[in-house]
Amino acid sequence: MDPGALSVLDTVIQRRDVLIWTSIALFLLSIALDAADRRSQAVQVAGISWGVFGLFWLAMFPFFYFEFHSPLEGLLSLAGGPLSFYTGYLLISGRDSLLVLSRAVGLMGVLYLPATTIDPLKTLLIETVAVQTHWGMQLFGYSPGIVEAPNGYQSMFGFDGYSTYIVLSCTGIGSISIFGGLVAATDAPLSRKARAFLVATGVIWVLNIARNVFVGLAASLGWFEAPLFQTLTATLGSDELLASYFVSHHLISQSLSLVALLAITLLVVRIVPGAVHPLEEVLYVLTGSEYDLEDAFGTPVRADGGTQRSR
Repeated sequence: MDPGALSVLDTVIQRRDVLIWTSIALFLLSIALDAADRRSQAVQVAGISWGVFGLFWLAMFPFFYFEFHSPLEGLLSLAGGPLSFYTGYLLISGRDSLLVLSRAVGLMGVLYLPATTIDPLKTLLIETVAVQTHWGMQLFGYSPGIVEAPNGYQSMFGFDGYSTYIVLSCTGIGSISIFGGLVAATDAPLSRKARAFLVATGVIWVLNIARNVFVGLAASLGWFEAPLFQTLTATLGSDELLASYFVSHHLISQSLSLVALLAITLLVVRIVPGAVHPLEEVLYVLTGSEYDLEDAFGTPVRADGGTQRSR
């Protein structure tokens, strides 16, 4: 590759934080413009937001794939770049209904970014999840204790030999932010939004603790050290990774997380039917076809409590 192109690529990768902050700020600006009835300007700003958002996801690929050794998250981030660019293109080209998806993404960022940048909040999240995960391990008869992790938090489980520790992505804040933004972007009454958000957050929190307990025990106790799993890890992950960690975290837990997110989506839509509209826009971007998810989910009550369709 041309040295100049490599230099540009390296710069983009090193500016991940700047890219995500910029994209979220632009999404929020587009929300403000739309609220002020300046829709054409909102569309233009949101289109630019999606472009910056796409650069961010491309910049995340090396981290997920080479540093974090997660093929699934690596491939999703790699796909996120062109999909974001395409979304921006569709928006600017006339599909202004994508503003609702833009609004959801901007509000997701409002929930997620403080957890990554406000140290006391980040510490509280990580160490609270570590304590609750340790409690879950104790239910299965294991009490390794919690010690200081390499990241400086009291979040590492004190098993002899290999042990895991809690980082921000283990707290479930990413999934909570997704559903928070999805719900907040709807026009439903505040009471329904609050109910949907609390239900989603509660389910995510419990399932996330269960996942942490499973991974923490499986990796530390070597549940997946058979030759087949070691070969699989070396092929898909890295020789540096413990097979039990790779299989329990990257393969089993992440795959089940996708199923759980779908189930939580169904719960949220039953409470706030308008949450289907951003999802319909996602499907349009992915397939180029229109979908009516309210019919697919069954005709729910209206956001205001009625029984007709919420459109």
